[in-house]
Amino acid sequence: MSQYKYAATCLFGLEGFLGEEIDGLGYKRIETIDGRVFFEGDETAVARANINLRTAERLFIVVTEFDAQDFDTLFECTKRAEWEKYLPENAVFPVTGHSIKSKLFSIPDCQKIVKKAISSRLGSVYKKNWLEETGDRYKIEFFILKDHAYVMIDCSGDSLHKRGYRPESTTAPLRETLAAAMVKIARPRENVLFWDPMCGSATIAIEAALIMTNTAPGLHRHFDAEKFGFVGKKVWEDAFNEAKNAVVETTFEAYASDIDENAVNIAKQCVKNAGMEKVIKVFRQDALKITTEGRRGTVVCNPPYGERLVSLKEAERLYTEMGKHFATLDNWQFYVLTNNENFEKFFKRKADKKRKLYNGMIPCIYYQFFKKQEGKR
Repeated sequence: MSQYKYAATCLFGLEGFLGEEIDGLGYKRIETIDGRVFFEGDETAVARANINLRTAERLFIVVTEFDAQDFDTLFECTKRAEWEKYLPENAVFPVTGHSIKSKLFSIPDCQKIVKKAISSRLGSVYKKNWLEETGDRYKIEFFILKDHAYVMIDCSGDSLHKRGYRPESTTAPLRETLAAAMVKIARPRENVLFWDPMCGSATIAIEAALIMTNTAPGLHRHFDAEKFGFVGKKVWEDAFNEAKNAVVETTFEAYASDIDENAVNIAKQCVKNAGMEKVIKVFRQDALKITTEGRRGTVVCNPPYGERLVSLKEAERLYTEMGKHFATLDNWQFYVLTNNENFEKFFKRKADKKRKLYNGMIPCIYYQFFKKQEGKR
């Protein structure tokens, strides 16, 4: 099988998780930079990585890379790559990209140059003066960092955080990839109740259930690369069958509750869409009235930040009330994501550990409370 270089992108702060997932699939990591992990693999990685990576946003094949400080170099080096190995003569290939700390900073100009270079290469190989672009889509993306250019093919299509279980219109969504990382940090266990008492669309609980049942996040969606001729249908069939056969039964139990009835209804539908009704119990309840029910438990939540749904003062008042009530949940562990740097002050407890994460473009802190509170036995 042919070997390819891949680039998997992720939210800032999740590179370590993504790298471990790539290792788990048996592929070799090459390099890690902010928001990207590069690795080597054969064509099976196109399917297996897309289907199984929980914290990746997109998967790319790196067709070519080179240093470029001017448009002539960008054109010639892009044209030199063997694009005909990937793109048929009727391929639709829109070009997008990013440039960071580089001399080639004009995105529209870079788009035109890359598009022209690939068109020139394909036209020469296929003996065409005009490429019709009536076939399948191959999204091209360039990434130029400190004058080093990567020109790649997007293998995912829709971002990988879109698992397919959540409606597009949910309010103040927590990205599924971030929720998966939050769950991993919280270390869910079969004998410990997992509870998100401010569940919204139940994203955190669903990601926990997917992890504990070993259900691949991309098992029930489609990807652009399913139509790529150089990959082949059997690669995809084998990868989907592998993922289906990897699902396991579990005694793990998660609660997803919310004070808002509309949120509860959305959560129930999302849980159903994800096929996790046996694992997750969804119901309406005030987060400030939850009880331990005599069980060991872990709370993982993403309360309002005071930006869109409630005011900052309301959010901070909620944090104080959370601190008072959660202190009554004897020896439970708490994991809270918020962008409020003074959360501990309002929660009235110092976190045992903190980790910086990004909710989209919002820098946040993941506060972790897992030791017995002082004064408690």
